[in-house]
Amino acid sequence: MKILIGCETSGVVRNAFAALGHDVWSCDLLPAEDRSNRHIIGDILDVLDDGWDLLAVMHPPCTRLCNSGVRWLNKPPKNPPNMATVDEQRRWPGMSESEQLTIMWRLLDEGAALFSACWNARIPRIAVENPVMHRHAKARIANFESATQTVQPWWFGERAFKGTGLYLRGLPPLAATNRLTPPKAGTAEHKAWSAIHRAPPGPNRWAFRSKTFQGIADAMADQWGNLDGLSVEARERAV
Repeated sequence: MKILIGCETSGVVRNAFAALGHDVWSCDLLPAEDRSNRHIIGDILDVLDDGWDLLAVMHPPCTRLCNSGVRWLNKPPKNPPNMATVDEQRRWPGMSESEQLTIMWRLLDEGAALFSACWNARIPRIAVENPVMHRHAKARIANFESATQTVQPWWFGERAFKGTGLYLRGLPPLAATNRLTPPKAGTAEHKAWSAIHRAPPGPNRWAFRSKTFQGIADAMADQWGNLDGLSVEARERAV
């Protein structure tokens, strides 16, 4: 299949599909961390119509769309949002609350437009990762549907907690491949599994929190890269 992995710089998902022989490319505004020559540096919107069989958008800008960020639409954050322009970030401390809120709502519009464009792309199989969204985001997305499923890394042999919502069209829900038993809350092991949620603020926090776990990437490649090999029930779910 010809596959596009959108909003990914790590190459984890791209490489998982490539290992199975697919013609797969990643795309992001930033360069690929592994310096792959199968990475497109640019806007994913410019390549959506290039004849892909499957689109997986792994880390679209979701801060403005998710429930955890809805409060900033009424009371702007003290620090400027990462997606604001360099000039806006520079001027943020001196802006009025009204000016800051205007920027927050604009960023919501931009994030929702990106999600909507990917979700409604003319591609037969689509997966978009995103947390639970607030009502303002849902209202801005054409043909919005709730997430098909929420997966955890520990379903796929990864010792970590990170609930990931998958919005799927033309694809079946992922089946767990190596479901682990989570440690008890309050233990040192539980804290270690919670490293993503406990990550301290910093310039690289977003990259640490967004990287796809290898077990999930492998499951995507194995289960979505060979739809002809799915059971009848799984194929029916993918229609």
